[in-house]
Order: sequence, then C-alpha cells, then structure tokens
Amino acid sequence: MGKTHYIIIGVVGGVSLLAGIIYWTISASATTEIGQFIADQGRDHIEKGVKHPEYNSNPPTSGWHYTNPADWGVNQKELADEQLIHNLEHGGIWISYSEKLDGKSVDLLEKFVDGYSTKVILTPRVKNDSPIVVAAWNRLLKLDSFDEQKITEFIKAYKDKGPEFVP
Repeated sequence: MGKTHYIIIGVVGGVSLLAGIIYWTISASATTEIGQFIADQGRDHIEKGVKHPEYNSNPPTSGWHYTNPADWGVNQKELADEQLIHNLEHGGIWISYSEKLDGKSVDLLEKFVDGYSTKVILTPRVKNDSPIVVAAWNRLLKLDSFDEQKITEFIKAYKDKGPEFVP
C-alpha cells in the first residue's frame, strides 16, 4: 500500500468520526419538550398573608412561596398556590383541576395520583384556565381532558427536577 492509500483511509475515517459526533450531538439534544416552559421567578420564602408580585403563569410554577410544602397525594380541597410552589421547588408535580372537570375525570385523576407514593399532588383549583393543569418547576401542561399518557410523560420528564430536589 502506498502513502496515498493511507491518507485516503485517514480522511475517510476522520470524516466518519466527525459525522458520528454530529449525529450523536443532534440526537442527544433533540429530546421532545413536554408542556410549556415558564420563566423562573425565583425561590423566595414568604410568610402566610404577605403580599408579593403577580405570578407569570396560571398556576404558578416558581416564585414566592411558603416555607412548608403540602403533603403529597390527593387533596379534596384547594390549597394555596404559595404552598404548592414549595412542592414544585422540591422536584414535585402538582396536578390541579378546575370545577368544570366532570366527576368521572376527577375520579380518574385521583386513582392515577394514588399510584404515586410521593412527589405528586392533586388539588382542585378554581383559578385554572384549563380543566386540568400539570405543573413542575418552570413547566406547565394544560389539558382539556384526562390523558394518562401525557401526564405520565410529563411526570417522567420533570419529577425530581426542582432546584431544591429532596428525595
């Protein structure tokens, strides 16, 4: 084999390696984002009743919140946004539903959330502008009806991703 042959093999090998690196980089960054990104409003703790600026999403996904998170699981009554933001900060997922959601769908949500021992909380929420909203730190997924697959994908993507993740 001549010198030219080795040069050709080297060039082909280098081009192949470069193509592989480019393909791997594009594939790794092409993950599908689930839900909408919401700009971070910080993590300031406040006392109950303290006034604070408006949140930038409905429901909020970051910002001013109480020092104690809510218990994980199903809640039959509405809780303060400021309390639930603390759950998101700890890497939790907050599923809320409006009063417009039918009873059968609420039952499906409750059964779904009962399947998680921790890091998922369900509450009714009057202020929702969608029948179901799934929230994580800086992320929202708004749904018109119960969609177990989308909610599960959201949870897999964002559970344990809060800035103060606590196992």
